[in-house]
Amino acid sequence: MQTHAPVHVLDNYYLAITFLVTVAYQLIGFSIAFTLKFDKLTDFMGGTNFVWLAVLTLALSGTGQARQIVTSIFLMLWAARLSGFLFFRILKTGKDDRFDDKRDKFWSFLGFWVFQMFWVWTVSLPVILLNSPNVLQYPQPKFGKATDVIGIIIFALALGLETVSDAQKYRFKQSEAGKKPGAICDVGFFKYSRHPNYFAEIMVQVAIFIIAITPASYGTIPRGSGAYRALYSSMLGFIFLTALLMFLSGLPLQERPGAKKRYEKGDNWTGYEKYLHDTSILLPMPPAIWSRLPVIVKRTVGLEFPIYVFDPKKHVDQSKVQEREAEEGRQGDESGNRQSAEPLR
Repeated sequence: MQTHAPVHVLDNYYLAITFLVTVAYQLIGFSIAFTLKFDKLTDFMGGTNFVWLAVLTLALSGTGQARQIVTSIFLMLWAARLSGFLFFRILKTGKDDRFDDKRDKFWSFLGFWVFQMFWVWTVSLPVILLNSPNVLQYPQPKFGKATDVIGIIIFALALGLETVSDAQKYRFKQSEAGKKPGAICDVGFFKYSRHPNYFAEIMVQVAIFIIAITPASYGTIPRGSGAYRALYSSMLGFIFLTALLMFLSGLPLQERPGAKKRYEKGDNWTGYEKYLHDTSILLPMPPAIWSRLPVIVKRTVGLEFPIYVFDPKKHVDQSKVQEREAEEGRQGDESGNRQSAEPLR
Protein backbone atom coordinates (compact mmCIF):
# COMPACT_ATOMS: atom_id res chain seq x y z
CA MET A 1 0.00 0.00 0.00
CA GLN A 2 1.40 3.36 -1.10
CA THR A 3 1.30 5.96 1.68
CA HIS A 4 2.24 8.83 -0.64
CA ALA A 5 3.83 9.46 -4.02
CA PRO A 6 7.62 9.09 -4.07
CA VAL A 7 9.32 12.35 -3.15
CA HIS A 8 11.84 13.49 -5.75
CA VAL A 9 14.96 14.91 -4.06
CA LEU A 10 17.87 16.12 -6.22
CA ASP A 11 17.74 13.06 -8.50
CA ASN A 12 15.34 10.20 -9.18
CA TYR A 13 17.63 7.54 -7.76
CA TYR A 14 18.23 9.16 -4.34
CA LEU A 15 21.95 8.98 -5.00
CA ALA A 16 22.76 12.63 -4.29
CA ILE A 17 20.70 13.03 -1.12
CA THR A 18 21.99 9.80 0.41
CA PHE A 19 25.57 10.73 -0.44
CA LEU A 20 25.20 14.19 1.10
CA VAL A 21 23.59 12.75 4.24
CA THR A 22 26.42 10.22 4.52
CA VAL A 23 29.13 12.86 4.12
CA ALA A 24 27.50 15.16 6.70
CA TYR A 25 26.95 12.34 9.20
CA GLN A 26 30.51 11.05 8.93
CA LEU A 27 32.03 14.54 9.16
CA ILE A 28 30.11 15.11 12.39
CA GLY A 29 31.50 11.86 13.74
CA PHE A 30 35.02 12.75 12.61
CA SER A 31 34.84 16.18 14.27
CA ILE A 32 33.87 14.65 17.61
CA ALA A 33 36.34 11.76 17.39
CA PHE A 34 39.30 13.95 16.39
CA THR A 35 38.59 16.74 18.87
CA LEU A 36 38.09 14.40 21.83
CA LYS A 37 40.50 11.68 20.64
CA PHE A 38 37.54 9.36 21.05
CA ASP A 39 37.73 5.88 19.46
CA LYS A 40 34.37 4.67 20.68
CA LEU A 41 32.39 6.57 18.04
CA THR A 42 33.96 5.47 14.76
CA ASP A 43 32.41 2.06 14.10
CA PHE A 44 29.14 3.15 15.72
CA MET A 45 28.81 6.06 13.25
CA GLY A 46 29.59 3.74 10.36
CA GLY A 47 26.99 1.14 11.31
CA THR A 48 24.20 3.56 12.18
CA ASN A 49 24.71 5.43 8.91
CA PHE A 50 23.30 2.40 7.07
CA VAL A 51 20.19 2.58 9.23
CA TRP A 52 19.61 6.26 8.45
CA LEU A 53 19.93 5.71 4.70
CA ALA A 54 17.47 2.81 4.73
CA VAL A 55 14.95 4.76 6.82
CA LEU A 56 15.37 7.92 4.71
CA THR A 57 14.90 6.28 1.31
CA LEU A 58 12.00 4.12 2.50
CA ALA A 59 10.26 7.17 3.97
CA LEU A 60 10.82 9.29 0.85
CA SER A 61 9.56 6.51 -1.42
CA GLY A 62 6.24 6.24 0.42
CA THR A 63 6.07 2.62 -0.68
CA GLY A 64 4.30 -0.20 1.08
CA GLN A 65 5.83 -2.83 -1.23
CA ALA A 66 7.00 -5.84 0.80
CA ARG A 67 10.28 -6.18 -1.10
CA GLN A 68 11.34 -2.60 -0.41
CA ILE A 69 10.40 -2.95 3.25
CA VAL A 70 12.15 -6.31 3.67
CA THR A 71 15.44 -5.21 2.07
CA SER A 72 15.42 -1.97 4.10
CA ILE A 73 14.81 -3.90 7.32
CA PHE A 74 17.51 -6.43 6.42
CA LEU A 75 20.06 -3.66 5.92
CA MET A 76 19.02 -2.05 9.21
CA LEU A 77 19.18 -5.35 11.11
CA TRP A 78 22.65 -6.15 9.82
CA ALA A 79 23.95 -2.63 10.47
CA ALA A 80 22.39 -2.35 13.94
CA ARG A 81 23.86 -5.71 14.99
CA LEU A 82 27.29 -4.84 13.60
CA SER A 83 27.47 -1.35 15.10
CA GLY A 84 26.08 -2.61 18.42
CA PHE A 85 28.67 -5.39 18.66
CA LEU A 86 31.57 -3.14 17.68
CA PHE A 87 30.41 -0.46 20.12
CA PHE A 88 30.17 -3.03 22.92
CA ARG A 89 33.63 -4.35 22.09
CA ILE A 90 35.29 -0.93 22.06
CA LEU A 91 33.67 -0.10 25.39
CA LYS A 92 35.34 -3.19 26.83
CA THR A 93 38.75 -2.69 25.21
CA GLY A 94 38.88 1.09 25.69
CA LYS A 95 40.62 2.00 22.43
CA ASP A 96 41.02 0.94 18.81
CA ASP A 97 44.59 0.00 17.89
CA ARG A 98 43.91 0.83 14.23
CA PHE A 99 44.10 4.52 15.06
CA ASP A 100 47.31 4.54 17.09
CA ASP A 101 49.20 6.12 14.19
CA LYS A 102 46.28 8.27 12.98
CA ARG A 103 44.45 9.59 16.04
CA ASP A 104 46.54 12.77 16.32
CA LYS A 105 47.04 13.33 12.59
CA PHE A 106 44.23 15.36 11.04
CA TRP A 107 44.55 14.24 7.42
CA SER A 108 45.32 10.58 8.14
CA PHE A 109 42.39 10.32 10.54
CA LEU A 110 40.10 12.18 8.13
CA GLY A 111 41.16 9.79 5.38
CA PHE A 112 39.78 6.86 7.36
CA TRP A 113 36.42 8.64 7.79
CA VAL A 114 36.27 9.55 4.09
CA PHE A 115 36.85 5.90 3.25
CA GLN A 116 34.06 4.99 5.65
CA MET A 117 31.74 7.38 3.80
CA PHE A 118 32.25 5.50 0.54
CA TRP A 119 31.92 2.13 2.28
CA VAL A 120 28.52 3.03 3.76
CA TRP A 121 27.11 4.67 0.64
CA THR A 122 28.34 2.02 -1.81
CA VAL A 123 27.18 -0.99 0.22
CA SER A 124 23.76 0.69 0.69
CA LEU A 125 23.20 1.04 -3.08
CA PRO A 126 20.84 -1.96 -3.56
CA VAL A 127 18.40 -0.56 -0.97
CA ILE A 128 18.82 3.06 -2.09
CA LEU A 129 18.07 2.23 -5.71
CA LEU A 130 15.26 -0.24 -4.99
CA ASN A 131 13.47 2.49 -2.98
CA SER A 132 14.01 5.16 -5.63
CA PRO A 133 11.27 6.80 -7.78
CA ASN A 134 12.84 5.58 -11.04
CA VAL A 135 12.45 1.96 -9.95
CA LEU A 136 9.05 2.37 -8.29
CA GLN A 137 7.54 3.89 -11.42
CA TYR A 138 7.41 0.36 -12.85
CA PRO A 139 5.15 -2.49 -11.64
CA GLN A 140 6.79 -4.52 -8.89
CA PRO A 141 6.61 -8.35 -8.97
CA LYS A 142 4.59 -9.89 -6.19
CA PHE A 143 6.83 -10.63 -3.22
CA GLY A 144 7.78 -14.29 -2.88
CA LYS A 145 9.59 -14.89 -6.16
CA ALA A 146 12.47 -17.37 -6.21
CA THR A 147 15.03 -14.57 -5.85
CA ASP A 148 13.17 -13.27 -2.79
CA VAL A 149 13.12 -16.69 -1.13
CA ILE A 150 16.76 -17.44 -1.98
CA GLY A 151 17.84 -14.02 -0.71
CA ILE A 152 15.92 -14.44 2.58
CA ILE A 153 17.44 -17.88 3.21
CA ILE A 154 20.99 -16.67 2.49
CA PHE A 155 20.47 -13.57 4.63
CA ALA A 156 19.17 -15.55 7.63
CA LEU A 157 22.03 -18.06 7.47
CA ALA A 158 24.68 -15.40 6.90
CA LEU A 159 23.47 -13.06 9.63
CA GLY A 160 23.32 -15.99 12.04
CA LEU A 161 26.84 -17.07 11.08
CA GLU A 162 28.22 -13.55 11.49
CA THR A 163 26.52 -13.03 14.84
CA VAL A 164 27.60 -16.36 16.31
CA SER A 165 31.18 -16.22 15.01
CA ASP A 166 31.68 -12.69 16.37
CA ALA A 167 30.42 -13.88 19.75
CA GLN A 168 32.61 -17.00 19.64
CA LYS A 169 35.76 -15.03 18.92
CA TYR A 170 34.99 -12.43 21.59
CA ARG A 171 34.28 -15.08 24.23
CA PHE A 172 37.46 -16.96 23.31
CA LYS A 173 39.61 -13.84 23.68
CA GLN A 174 38.06 -13.13 27.09
CA SER A 175 38.55 -16.70 28.32
CA GLU A 176 41.56 -18.00 30.24
CA ALA A 177 42.58 -20.14 27.28
CA GLY A 178 42.35 -17.18 24.91
CA LYS A 179 44.59 -15.01 27.09
CA LYS A 180 47.45 -17.51 27.13
CA PRO A 181 50.48 -16.67 24.94
CA GLY A 182 50.15 -18.29 21.53
CA ALA A 183 46.43 -19.01 21.90
CA ILE A 184 44.70 -19.96 18.65
CA CYS A 185 41.03 -19.20 18.12
CA ASP A 186 39.87 -22.49 16.62
CA VAL A 187 36.54 -22.75 18.41
CA GLY A 188 33.09 -23.03 16.83
CA PHE A 189 32.95 -21.82 13.25
CA PHE A 190 36.64 -20.93 13.40
CA LYS A 191 37.36 -24.64 13.05
CA TYR A 192 36.08 -24.40 9.48
CA SER A 193 37.21 -20.92 8.46
CA ARG A 194 39.84 -18.52 9.76
CA HIS A 195 37.45 -15.64 9.03
CA PRO A 196 33.84 -16.92 9.08
CA ASN A 197 32.55 -13.47 10.10
CA TYR A 198 34.03 -11.90 6.94
CA PHE A 199 32.50 -14.58 4.74
CA ALA A 200 29.12 -14.05 6.41
CA GLU A 201 29.31 -10.26 6.03
CA ILE A 202 29.86 -10.62 2.29
CA MET A 203 26.97 -13.08 1.96
CA VAL A 204 24.59 -10.75 3.84
CA GLN A 205 25.14 -8.12 1.15
CA VAL A 206 24.88 -10.68 -1.66
CA ALA A 207 21.50 -11.74 -0.22
CA ILE A 208 20.17 -8.17 -0.15
CA PHE A 209 21.33 -7.66 -3.75
CA ILE A 210 19.60 -10.85 -4.92
CA ILE A 211 16.29 -9.62 -3.50
CA ALA A 212 16.78 -6.06 -4.77
CA ILE A 213 17.24 -7.06 -8.42
CA THR A 214 14.00 -9.07 -8.53
CA PRO A 215 12.04 -6.37 -10.47
CA ALA A 216 14.75 -6.39 -13.14
CA SER A 217 15.34 -10.15 -13.21
CA TYR A 218 11.60 -10.88 -13.62
CA GLY A 219 11.14 -8.40 -16.47
CA THR A 220 8.73 -5.92 -14.91
CA ILE A 221 11.40 -3.28 -15.47
CA PRO A 222 12.25 -3.05 -19.20
CA ARG A 223 15.65 -4.41 -20.15
CA GLY A 224 17.98 -1.60 -21.10
CA SER A 225 16.13 1.07 -19.12
CA GLY A 226 17.94 3.26 -16.62
CA ALA A 227 16.23 1.55 -13.68
CA TYR A 228 17.21 -1.89 -15.02
CA ARG A 229 20.87 -0.88 -15.33
CA ALA A 230 20.80 0.86 -11.97
CA LEU A 231 19.56 -2.20 -10.08
CA TYR A 232 22.16 -4.49 -11.61
CA SER A 233 24.92 -1.92 -11.10
CA SER A 234 24.15 -2.00 -7.37
CA MET A 235 26.25 -5.19 -7.25
CA LEU A 236 29.04 -2.66 -6.80
CA GLY A 237 28.03 -2.74 -3.12
CA PHE A 238 28.98 -6.32 -2.32
CA ILE A 239 31.89 -6.22 -4.78
CA PHE A 240 33.32 -3.20 -2.97
CA LEU A 241 32.82 -4.87 0.41
CA THR A 242 34.50 -8.06 -0.81
CA ALA A 243 37.46 -6.11 -2.20
CA LEU A 244 37.70 -4.17 1.05
CA LEU A 245 37.83 -7.30 3.21
CA MET A 246 40.06 -9.31 0.90
CA PHE A 247 42.55 -6.73 -0.33
CA LEU A 248 42.54 -3.67 1.94
CA SER A 249 41.42 -3.60 5.56
CA GLY A 250 40.56 -7.22 6.29
CA LEU A 251 42.68 -10.23 5.39
CA PRO A 252 45.87 -8.37 4.34
CA LEU A 253 46.10 -6.74 7.80
CA GLN A 254 45.60 -10.01 9.66
CA GLU A 255 46.97 -12.99 7.74
CA ARG A 256 50.64 -12.39 6.93
CA PRO A 257 51.24 -9.74 9.65
CA GLY A 258 49.65 -12.01 12.27
CA ALA A 259 51.75 -15.00 11.26
CA LYS A 260 54.90 -12.86 11.14
CA LYS A 261 54.28 -11.56 14.65
CA ARG A 262 53.72 -15.06 16.01
CA TYR A 263 56.82 -16.45 14.34
CA GLU A 264 59.10 -13.65 15.55
CA LYS A 265 57.78 -13.88 19.11
CA GLY A 266 57.75 -17.67 19.13
CA ASP A 267 54.10 -17.71 20.17
CA ASN A 268 53.11 -21.32 19.48
CA TRP A 269 54.20 -21.01 15.86
CA THR A 270 54.08 -24.79 15.29
CA GLY A 271 50.44 -24.96 16.38
CA TYR A 272 49.51 -21.89 14.34
CA GLU A 273 51.27 -23.21 11.26
CA LYS A 274 49.16 -26.37 11.53
CA TYR A 275 46.01 -24.24 11.92
CA LEU A 276 46.91 -22.34 8.74
CA HIS A 277 47.45 -25.60 6.88
CA ASP A 278 44.25 -27.26 8.10
CA THR A 279 41.76 -24.35 8.07
CA SER A 280 40.25 -22.54 5.09
CA ILE A 281 41.03 -18.84 4.95
CA LEU A 282 37.47 -17.71 4.13
CA LEU A 283 35.03 -20.28 2.73
CA PRO A 284 33.80 -22.55 5.58
CA MET A 285 35.09 -26.05 4.91
CA PRO A 286 35.85 -29.17 6.98
CA PRO A 287 39.57 -29.26 7.89
CA ALA A 288 39.79 -32.82 6.58
CA ILE A 289 39.00 -31.49 3.10
CA TRP A 290 40.98 -28.22 3.16
CA SER A 291 44.16 -29.82 4.53
CA ARG A 292 44.21 -32.31 1.63
CA LEU A 293 43.71 -29.76 -1.14
CA PRO A 294 46.68 -29.13 -3.45
CA VAL A 295 48.43 -25.83 -2.83
CA ILE A 296 47.46 -24.55 -6.28
CA VAL A 297 43.78 -25.08 -5.45
CA LYS A 298 44.12 -23.29 -2.11
CA ARG A 299 45.87 -20.35 -3.80
CA THR A 300 43.17 -19.97 -6.46
CA VAL A 301 39.74 -21.50 -5.90
CA GLY A 302 40.26 -21.50 -2.12
CA LEU A 303 40.98 -17.73 -2.19
CA GLU A 304 44.15 -18.06 -0.10
CA PHE A 305 46.06 -15.82 -2.48
CA PRO A 306 49.86 -15.48 -2.23
CA ILE A 307 49.55 -11.99 -0.69
CA TYR A 308 48.25 -13.66 2.50
CA VAL A 309 50.85 -16.41 2.73
CA PHE A 310 53.67 -16.04 5.24
CA ASP A 311 57.13 -17.34 4.34
CA PRO A 312 59.69 -17.12 7.19
CA LYS A 313 62.55 -16.96 4.69
CA LYS A 314 61.11 -13.86 3.00
CA HIS A 315 59.08 -12.01 5.59
CA VAL A 316 60.85 -12.43 8.95
CA ASP A 317 62.96 -9.83 10.71
CA GLN A 318 65.79 -12.17 11.67
CA SER A 319 67.16 -9.73 14.25
CA LYS A 320 63.94 -10.07 16.27
CA VAL A 321 64.11 -13.86 16.08
CA GLN A 322 67.74 -13.87 17.19
CA GLU A 323 66.98 -11.46 20.01
CA ARG A 324 64.11 -13.64 21.20
CA GLU A 325 66.19 -16.83 20.97
CA ALA A 326 69.02 -15.17 22.86
CA GLU A 327 66.63 -14.07 25.57
CA GLU A 328 65.19 -17.58 25.82
CA GLY A 329 68.73 -18.94 26.04
CA ARG A 330 69.63 -16.58 28.89
CA GLN A 331 66.47 -17.54 30.73
CA GLY A 332 67.32 -21.19 30.24
CA ASP A 333 70.78 -20.69 31.73
CA GLU A 334 69.42 -18.76 34.69
CA SER A 335 66.84 -21.40 35.52
CA GLY A 336 69.32 -24.23 35.19
CA ASN A 337 67.50 -25.77 32.24
CA ARG A 338 69.50 -27.82 29.79
CA GLN A 339 69.65 -26.29 26.30
CA SER A 340 70.72 -29.51 24.65
CA ALA A 341 68.06 -31.61 23.01
CA GLU A 342 70.11 -34.79 23.53
CA PRO A 343 68.46 -37.29 25.89
CA LEU A 344 69.89 -37.80 29.37
CA ARG A 345 72.04 -40.95 29.70
